Amino acid sequence: MSRVKGAVVTRKRRNKVLKSAKGYWGAKSKHFKMAKQAVMKSGNYAYIGRRHRKRDFRRLWITRISAACRLNGVSYSVFMDKLNKKGVNLNRKMLSEIAVADIDSFSALVKDVCA
Repeated sequence: MSRVKGAVVTRKRRNKVLKSAKGYWGAKSKHFKMAKQAVMKSGNYAYIGRRHRKRDFRRLWITRISAACRLNGVSYSVFMDKLNKKGVNLNRKMLSEIAVADIDSFSALVKDVCA
């Protein structure tokens, strides 16, 4: 049986890691061992960041809705409770867009729901 050498596969793997580490500071973009660690760490940060982004947007939407509710004399929790009891199926993203873009219609919605 002939001997298989892994130089081509190893070089491809290393070049792939070094390519994804391009732009990193210092030896992290040049030395394979450090680049591999940096790429793994950045992958973890990216994975966590994708989850944090969802969390941050939800927090932003709630803050916007709450501010618009306060202008109409209702707290956020009371407004959301009454929305759910009335059966209005608007998610927080859409509510915050209405609150920012069209204040009059949001005020009408608050009055309709809380009346």
